[in-house]
Amino acid sequence: MKNLKPVSKNLLAKIGAVCLLSMSLTSCLKDKNVAPYNPPAALVSFTQASPDEPPINFFLNADLVNQFYAINFGQSLDYFRAYTGQRTAIFYNAGTQNMLLSDTVTFNQNAIYSLFLANKASSPELVVLKDTLNQPAAGMASIRFINLSPDAPAVSLAIQGGATLAANKPYKAFSSFTPVAGSKSYTFQVLEGTTVVATLSGVNISNGFVYTMWFHGLASGTTSNDQLGIGILTNAYYY
Repeated sequence: MKNLKPVSKNLLAKIGAVCLLSMSLTSCLKDKNVAPYNPPAALVSFTQASPDEPPINFFLNADLVNQFYAINFGQSLDYFRAYTGQRTAIFYNAGTQNMLLSDTVTFNQNAIYSLFLANKASSPELVVLKDTLNQPAAGMASIRFINLSPDAPAVSLAIQGGATLAANKPYKAFSSFTPVAGSKSYTFQVLEGTTVVATLSGVNISNGFVYTMWFHGLASGTTSNDQLGIGILTNAYYY
């Protein structure tokens, strides 16, 4: 999954020896009077999962989160620090500056969240997951699954020829993080019943990593952007 900024290490105290994929966005935590200033913060990531949206700009209150590039479908922002409390997430068409969606979300101190812009452009929605990132056992990784295809039925995530990792998840439903063996290459499949509707091949799963796999696109899709597919995000790794 393409991210918009280089990866750096940015920890919250409660997380311990976990390295979160994160970027420093000073617009989300700024104070011009005191330096250094460390207000209560959460970690937040964002994925643009609405297949027919134009390139977008993402604001939290008045602060532009994606300072350097507009965000296209399938692109993600790694974890960044954000003020706690109730925030307003606002999305604009990056070309016309027309507002696409405004919604509120509450961030708690030292909590970790994944945000997704989902559904069709005609009815966009903000999907918010609270991330519980636990260290996988030795030699293992963990994978969470979320169904973000608004017109697909309930689907399951499975390893080709192996275990089912998440079963019968309707739109916006998600699984817990499920352990899988690390240091292996997998082919993942999304199934409607026994019918394979999307495949992601040659995925290298590493020891100690925590991933989110997301089902995207439209069952009625006709273009390369809106056809059904599987994306993968790296939430964190332990060392």
